[in-house]
Amino acid sequence: MHNSVIAFAPGRVELLGNHTDYNEGVVLSAAIDRGVTASAHRVLERTVEVSSQTNQRTAVASLDELSPSAEEPWANYGFGVIRELLAAGLPSYGLRIEIASDLPVGAGLSSSAAFEVATAYAAVDLANWSLAPMEIARLCQKAENDFVGVKCGLLDQASSVFGEDNKAILLDFRSITAETYQLPAGISLLLLDSGIPHALTGGEYNERRQQCVEAAAALNVSALRDVSTDQVLSSDLDPLVKRRALHITGENERVFAGRQALLANDVVAFGQLMFASHESSRLNFENSTSHLDALVDIAKTTPGIIGSRLTGGGFGGSTVSLIRTELAQGIIGNMQSRYMSLTGAKCRPILTRPSQGARVLQRH
Repeated sequence: MHNSVIAFAPGRVELLGNHTDYNEGVVLSAAIDRGVTASAHRVLERTVEVSSQTNQRTAVASLDELSPSAEEPWANYGFGVIRELLAAGLPSYGLRIEIASDLPVGAGLSSSAAFEVATAYAAVDLANWSLAPMEIARLCQKAENDFVGVKCGLLDQASSVFGEDNKAILLDFRSITAETYQLPAGISLLLLDSGIPHALTGGEYNERRQQCVEAAAALNVSALRDVSTDQVLSSDLDPLVKRRALHITGENERVFAGRQALLANDVVAFGQLMFASHESSRLNFENSTSHLDALVDIAKTTPGIIGSRLTGGGFGGSTVSLIRTELAQGIIGNMQSRYMSLTGAKCRPILTRPSQGARVLQRH
């Protein structure tokens, strides 16, 4: 029986399909080559201790009464996962978990989901227990919804679990399934952090979610997955709610078109869908910012960039661009200098590629 385990879970980018996850829609995402490492050790005390290299802090909770910590709210992502695992039948014993991350916080790359998934993989393996990958993703989502109190969809956790090298992941949030599609050779992902952090705890995310629920109810369907853009256009929805609904239906349609583009090895068509997706975020969903718009506008006229859009919740954070790998350094320099002269802000680049999902790295 091993007494310690190191597990890794990657961050994610969403390539197409923005805010579709909680509308029972579809998303094309990718895991990236950065993420969160969780080192878990068995301890004799009936406690769960979580420490973070990032903030140099430690939080301890009783295994028998795990409740959210008001003093160390960052630790609740770990505590919540352990509580959900125990509720699902995980053998119960004390744990010490050390978290290290090379994901920038606030860049919209889903560091919280990577924290959850890495914790779950380490704890499950340490217990010699097993749980299907999608079950782990759903359990981590439930921890974030119920314990942390963020009403996230399943996108971030499922992307972290199902990542594969050089493949995009098509996640269907109605059938709760994942399929992967090869990206063409010579293509990388360039993430540019706008320098304006995003915060999903703000009211905008829940407000957008509520508007989608309203639209579905007014259109007499259980979720916006069940209507097409044409149906929304010809409806008599309130103009604001109609724009929100058009973003979701358009995104679902772009995801299916994106899958066809990947199957045809047509990266240019895929890039055009990314630009169209950003435009819909800007106009219909209004979850972009002037800084994200500036990054996408510059990308449109930068040689070697095939497509670009905001990624994640929006309201700050990062853009993701599909780029030709051999031109990467020139693209980064060009984007940084033009962005600085346009906005006065610095953008931080992360050059990455679609990478393998969550996994156990070692056991002792």
